[in-house]
Order: sequence, then C-alpha cells, then structure tokens
Amino acid sequence: MSILVVGSVALDSVETPFGEAERVLGGSATFFSAAASLFAPVRVVGVIGDDYPVDRLDFLRARGVDLDGIEKAEGESFFWSGRYHYDLNSRDTLETRLGVFADFRPRIPEHFRDSPVVFLGNIDPELQLDVLRQVDSPRLVAADTMNFWIESKRAELLRVLEHVDVLLLNDSEVRELADTPSLLDAARWVMDRGPRYVVVKKGEHGAVLYARDWMFFAPGYPLERVFDPTGAGDAFAGGFLGALAAEGAHEGEAHEALRRAIIYGSATGSFAVEDFSVDRFRTLELGEVERRVAEFRKMTTFEHELTAATVEGA
Repeated sequence: MSILVVGSVALDSVETPFGEAERVLGGSATFFSAAASLFAPVRVVGVIGDDYPVDRLDFLRARGVDLDGIEKAEGESFFWSGRYHYDLNSRDTLETRLGVFADFRPRIPEHFRDSPVVFLGNIDPELQLDVLRQVDSPRLVAADTMNFWIESKRAELLRVLEHVDVLLLNDSEVRELADTPSLLDAARWVMDRGPRYVVVKKGEHGAVLYARDWMFFAPGYPLERVFDPTGAGDAFAGGFLGALAAEGAHEGEAHEALRRAIIYGSATGSFAVEDFSVDRFRTLELGEVERRVAEFRKMTTFEHELTAATVEGA
C-alpha cells in the first residue's frame, strides 16, 4: 500500500555536543521516506534547488522510493542550520534560508493521486489543503504541524483538521493549539475538530496515541549515545504510517494495529538519532527494526494480576 508524502527536501548543517555535519540531507519528506520505505512503497513530492546533491538520494531510490514528484527549480535549496544544547532537547536555530521552498506549490503527479495513505508534512496549511484537493479519496490522511503555523495560519490549519484522520505534533504544540495545559483535554479538543486520532510526540520520553475512548503510551527507547535528534519526529511518522500501510492502513477499530504502529514509529525515531542526517537509515534493515520492537515489548509487558505470594507479602 503506497504512501504519498508532501514536505520539505532540504539541506541541514547541525552542531551537537557530539559532533557536527555540514550541508547534509534534511527535510520532513526526506526523513519520513527514509523510515517509511522500510515498510511500504513511498512517493515523494517536494522541491529542490539546482545546488541539491540529488545523487545522495540514491539509497532511497534503491529502496523503491518514487522521487518523480520532486521538482527541481532554479535557485538555492531550503537550508537550515542549528546548534543543539547538551541535553539535545533544546536547540538554537542559527540560520534558515527557504530558497526555492518559499515558492513551493505542490503538484501531485497523476500516478501519485491514487495513494491510499497520505502524509502532509510540516508545511503551510494552505498547501496541505491544496494537496488534499489533488488526491483521490485516500483511506488514511495524516498531518504534521508546528507552532509557526498554529500562530500564523490558525484558521487554515483548522480547515485542514476537518479532512485529517491523524494529527501528529509535539506536546507544546498541541497545548498551544487547544489553549490548555492538559494533554488529554488538548487531544480531545483536536478530535472534536476532525481527526480521529492525535499522536503527541514527547521526544526522548516517547509518544502518546489518543483516540476517542482509549489511549496508548510508548516510551522512548533508551539509547547510550545520541548524535543528532534532527528529523526524529518525521522518522517516527514514517515508521508509524509505514507500519499501518504494511497492515493495510487499518482504521479506528483496529486498536492493535495502531498500537503496533506507535511502537514501530518509536523504533524508527530512535534509529534516526543514532547518526547525523539520515545516515543511519542508509544501512538500516527491517530486521533491526523488528528486533528493537521486540525489545520495546520486553520493556513494557507485565502481568497485571497480583499473585497470591505478592498479596501475602504486601
């Protein structure tokens, strides 16, 4: 089951306490594709400038990612640089140059329009709406957003929510969107406006999936070393939707499929931070992801009934 992703295809320069990388692959569509393509065919729509090293995307093409929707325009590619603090949870943006991304208007190729799963990366809500007008009745639509769009394009974002099945965002973003400190209340507020599910990403502390009458929490995977958290959220989304696509994009009634998908997302997100850019995904194989998912199961499984010995010793 194919996944269409529309988002940024960028170049990043990143500094962390553990190293730095100059002009490496970045962007929401890039990280998403690197993770999702482990599970299902991926189709990418984005824009790059004439300075973009297209050959560095060959590993995605070799994995079956269709890059026909990436438009090449005259000018500079979207570029971002940032410096992470020691805890890697906070960062300073040093420079952002939109380049050709400033004039990006997604054009969905005809052979992409029947994609059953659509992921709207973190782009202008008006562009997200435009994408939805170009696709043919997808079975599952997921979207990402950020504080900038919540503050500057709130009305347009609320219109996007009316057409989205899953909204993915971090804990500060959902609180700002719903104007409440409670994550549970915020998730319910979002669901009242369209999405059936809200996935709240909490970085190293995991992720929570909220549905109307149930929820599921996945912890962050404990890592000895973290090199670069850039793109981890998009890699999470790629694993989450990739796993759902592999199972046939189950809808709301399939709780177990959604729970598994959250764990797969947490696994792919954890691999993303083990190296700079998408470099960890160049050699990552599905078997490694499966082994990490099995480790998640060991970390979180327990017997919920007290044994007689436990009760007597209490």
